[in-house]
Amino acid sequence: MSSPSSSAQPELPSGISRCCLTGFRWSGTPTGTALPAGSIPGTTNAVYKTGTNPRVAILIIHDIFGWTFPNVRLLADHYAAEANATVFVPDFFGGFVCPPELVLEERWAEIDIARFMKENAREVREPEIFAFAKALKSAEGGGFEKVGAVGYCYGGWAIFRLAAAEHEEGSGDSEGNGKKLVDAVTTGHPTLVTKEDIDRVSKNVPVQVLAPEFDRRYTEELKTHTFVTLQKLGVPFEYSHFSGVHHGCFIRGDERKEGEREAMVRGKNAAVAWMKQWLHGN
Repeated sequence: MSSPSSSAQPELPSGISRCCLTGFRWSGTPTGTALPAGSIPGTTNAVYKTGTNPRVAILIIHDIFGWTFPNVRLLADHYAAEANATVFVPDFFGGFVCPPELVLEERWAEIDIARFMKENAREVREPEIFAFAKALKSAEGGGFEKVGAVGYCYGGWAIFRLAAAEHEEGSGDSEGNGKKLVDAVTTGHPTLVTKEDIDRVSKNVPVQVLAPEFDRRYTEELKTHTFVTLQKLGVPFEYSHFSGVHHGCFIRGDERKEGEREAMVRGKNAAVAWMKQWLHGN
């Protein structure tokens, strides 16, 4: 992680505005590669891949910024290096990329949110998210022994669904049914998550939650339900409260917002430690 005084900024993927990185400055450029659609057998998603561990993988489910957003790719690089994993950031929005400046500047009237939510509704994207997680453990997709998943904002509901006990029902078969899809999960400021999602989590999938103090989407009611329910279910669980920061802090890291860049760094460090604990046992 670069120091707060570093002025180096990465080269940006095509179509991404420099304003994305006004708050979150890293040294260097993303080191992974963007692969074509269908490059991971059993999937149809374009994907950013970084890291070389043949045994451990981490799947990142992005937020509204999408899979090309520089910060999510740089976070993936840090997870790969610091948690010793091969990290995948698939495109789960079917090629749609929201202009990041519209989100960063909260120009919501210029984003067709209704269309976005229709095209990326949970029932639309859940099957391909499940398929990608299954593919990582298949021999053709890499045969990873351990797979973790990290989801920010939009990706938060998917993290709970990946950790659901329903995936462990039955004895399992050649399609991966009846087996855990993932071995540990982390979510930061989740959106679209329901109480039912939380209720259905498997006691065999450790869950980490990174929760900003101010969050209209991950409400106080949902925070309390998460805290109480996961303990009741016996799920290995870590809940980290980040005082003074708002929804979106773990992906934006905007140094113009008090405490946000520090929260992003702390959140990244916490997630790395969680994944190392449960994917490597250290």
